[in-house]
Amino acid sequence: MAKEKRVPKPTKGEKPVAAEPKKELSGKEYAKEMKKLHVELVKLQRWVVEKGLKVCIVFEGRDGAGKGGTIKAITERVSPRHFRVVALSAPNDREKSQMYFQRYMPYLPAAGEVVIFDRSWYNRAGVERVMGFTPEDKIKDFLKLVPAVEKAIVDSGIILIKYWLEVSPDEQTRRLKARIDDGRKTWKLSPMDLKSFNRWYDYSRARDEMFAATDTAWAPWFVARSDDKQKARLNIIADLLGRVPYEDLPAERVKLPKRQKPGGYREPNYPYKFVAEKY
Repeated sequence: MAKEKRVPKPTKGEKPVAAEPKKELSGKEYAKEMKKLHVELVKLQRWVVEKGLKVCIVFEGRDGAGKGGTIKAITERVSPRHFRVVALSAPNDREKSQMYFQRYMPYLPAAGEVVIFDRSWYNRAGVERVMGFTPEDKIKDFLKLVPAVEKAIVDSGIILIKYWLEVSPDEQTRRLKARIDDGRKTWKLSPMDLKSFNRWYDYSRARDEMFAATDTAWAPWFVARSDDKQKARLNIIADLLGRVPYEDLPAERVKLPKRQKPGGYREPNYPYKFVAEKY
């Protein structure tokens, strides 16, 4: 990946030099960089499986921040058997009666797995708090408990990485409006999204308190600016690759064997029900 230009530090009495604005990535540049990162993710996958590592990645952020697209970019070239995405629906009555963290524990990774949470236990500090689904005393208890729970997760051998995608109000508005008229994205615009859109600063306050309580040495938050989706995806994947130690395991070059001879086999004259070829 291309290195960023470093801005020289000003000498005494000299005005600081403004950083050069970063240029937009062309589609070709984005594809080129993403291909490099995908190759590294495949190497990481082989290392995780070979060494029995357990990796848990948490993605949080406002609606429209780009979590889903980033997760898709991470997982599109690796095996779903080893990279699992967890996106839980609203809890049912039984789950509501459980200890809060209980419904998340079964989804934590076993050896040789990378588990990605598309929203996580931090629902309690975000949407549940802002929308008034959970009393404030339970929110306070949750924020006190999270560091200890995550310390236990890390002490069990799990590599826990937490990302917050930060989107600006203008960009969030643009993205949510775009969903209204796009038949491919209408499912992304729920009544809850509309209610939360109106409560920007309530979410900001909830985020700030969440960071203050849960940004720990053993499970810190990493914030990615996501107004530019393409750069956000590249930056997060590059960061992820730097946080899970891995090596490129040696592998023999794959060579296709010769296909067997037909041995008298002939295609049957069967009335196949072919899919209509409209394209």
